[in-house]
Amino acid sequence: MMENRFENFTFYVLKANKLIQRIKNKKIEAFDTNLKAVHVMCIHLLNAEKDGLTNAEIVRGTLEDKAAISRALAQLKEWGYVSYEKRERGGKILLTREGKRAADYISQAAQQAVDIGGKDLTEAERDIFYRCLKIITENLSAFYEREDDR
Repeated sequence: MMENRFENFTFYVLKANKLIQRIKNKKIEAFDTNLKAVHVMCIHLLNAEKDGLTNAEIVRGTLEDKAAISRALAQLKEWGYVSYEKRERGGKILLTREGKRAADYISQAAQQAVDIGGKDLTEAERDIFYRCLKIITENLSAFYEREDDR
């Protein structure tokens, strides 16, 4: 029984993650063929913070490694989606007008995907699902941190 729980859990989490990445890439390609899933997450996070975010805050928010985010942000700047505050270190990264246009497109696509993904769930089921998923990720995070300390 335990074996099936592990297999089911990992299979469905991995499958959902792969599908989310594919949907992000497919949807964003219609907007700009240069943009990839990592760019989508950077733009999405920046859109949620009108005063901008630092590189470190984006790394924490995306769960991507620092080098990948630095590359993605450099590309977004080159393509005109973000700008940097004029500061020597720790400056905020902000969306440009084009970045905000991309963010609006991303928000609409994300809402569509979430609506379709959860179309057969009641609000109560959705609330339980998110509460359970939060508990599971917090427990796994704590387990990982304990194992990392060994």
